[in-house]
Amino acid sequence: MQTFAYHRSVAPMLWVLVGLASIEFAVVHALLAMWHPIVAILLSAATLASIVWLVAGIRSFRRLPVTLDGETLVMRAGTLKAITVPVDRIAGLRESWDAAFVKRRTTLNLAFIAYPNVVVDLVVPQSTGRRSIGAVAHRLDDPAAFAAAVEQLRVRDD
Repeated sequence: MQTFAYHRSVAPMLWVLVGLASIEFAVVHALLAMWHPIVAILLSAATLASIVWLVAGIRSFRRLPVTLDGETLVMRAGTLKAITVPVDRIAGLRESWDAAFVKRRTTLNLAFIAYPNVVVDLVVPQSTGRRSIGAVAHRLDDPAAFAAAVEQLRVRDD
């Protein structure tokens, strides 16, 4: 099994989001506490829980990398999102894409707020919940190694 890290590419942008959320938590909730203390306490609890959830998700990036073996490709973003794709359902890697493609409902973007550097096209759309996914976008730390591993699997299968 081969593993491909993404924590160095995706996590920094999300840590910025945590920092901004913490500033919002301190400032807005302090102001709200002056007018409506009960509402401020409830909102603070919800915001704090959201920040803790996001930090736990970011910390899981390192221990849950993207994996590729002879049978399956598991594209994940820590504990936040994941999709398992059988290798025979991989159509290939997309050469180029634009922001509109990444935002499509049929594209699962695991790079979150970073711009993806890898897009895997699927032979047939795969259902995940209420969505039908035709492509998976991600930002990997070493996209060239990932592309070589996918190409090696495709050559082996031919």
